[in-house]
Amino acid sequence: MDGDLPGQALPKDAERYNEFGPALEIWEGHASDSEIRHSASSGGVLSALSVYCLEQEDMAFVVHSAMDQSQPYLNATVQSHTRAEILSRSGSRYAPASPCDGLTAVEKSDKPCVFIGKPCDTAAVGMLRRTRPELDRNLGLVLTFFCAGTPSTTGTLDLLKEMGISRESVDRVRYRGEGWPGSFKILHDGGKQERSMSYEESWGKLSHYRPLRCHLCPDGLGQVADVSCGDAWESFDQNGNPGRSIVIVRTPRGREIVRRAMAANYVQLTPATAENILAAQPNLLQKRKELLGRLLGLRLFMVPVPRFRGFSLFQGWMRLPLLQKGRSFLGTVKRVMTRGLWRRRPLFVR
Repeated sequence: MDGDLPGQALPKDAERYNEFGPALEIWEGHASDSEIRHSASSGGVLSALSVYCLEQEDMAFVVHSAMDQSQPYLNATVQSHTRAEILSRSGSRYAPASPCDGLTAVEKSDKPCVFIGKPCDTAAVGMLRRTRPELDRNLGLVLTFFCAGTPSTTGTLDLLKEMGISRESVDRVRYRGEGWPGSFKILHDGGKQERSMSYEESWGKLSHYRPLRCHLCPDGLGQVADVSCGDAWESFDQNGNPGRSIVIVRTPRGREIVRRAMAANYVQLTPATAENILAAQPNLLQKRKELLGRLLGLRLFMVPVPRFRGFSLFQGWMRLPLLQKGRSFLGTVKRVMTRGLWRRRPLFVR
């Protein structure tokens, strides 16, 4: 992963760059459309920006992930062409998704398109567009969201079992949304019954199903994209707030779109600061600081690790207290030993 792909919006020694990557502007707010704001995760800003691009920027479609209609506990890559499609497919999907398999359609489009993916997806897009000029030309806007990792499909299926619901009877799976943060909701038995679990409880269980690669990610705040967006948790309370988002504008293209969307009243945003991000997302920022210790623990046993550039991992590591440095390194060593991660395994390619 190359964190320098968006360009040098801030000097490398800037303190906030070391924390969460380059930022031309930082905003906080929500979608102006109350229906989108309610249905989507946090403030619905990504959905609102997508609708704006379709309706006002003459973009062809939005490539993103949505519930698989045939197997609702899975995800599928889709193209959304209208507000109605965006709205029906809004909300987080805490299960494996591969939106990059929709890039061929973007490349062949006769007009620019919007791409929405996880930070690792948009990092891949950033590398790929350097070698494919048609793709680069047609990526009208690249959006990502704050990400704490992707639970496996087994996580969702185990939640269904815990709730006493068979996978065959499931009609719809919503992980959150319809409020802030919303609930894990299952519609089943032909739409006749609905069961739910709080967001806090469901994510607390699903988070244990994240793969090792997600625990080694430096990019929870989406550094390689035009705009990244996520929960403004520092503004959260239990009084029924319909949702607020932190918006980090990474590129000049992102700044142009966001400002025009504000002027057209698709989003309502107010200026925010680095302190808002630090207060809103302490867990993701802490993981980034600890990452170098985890990588060193893996390298000690010659376990292959991802290569990261432009994420200020050393600077973050140096700001950790000595005790936390030791915990991140020794904790990884313990996992390598107890889980047998040091063993070589054959690679099967289908």
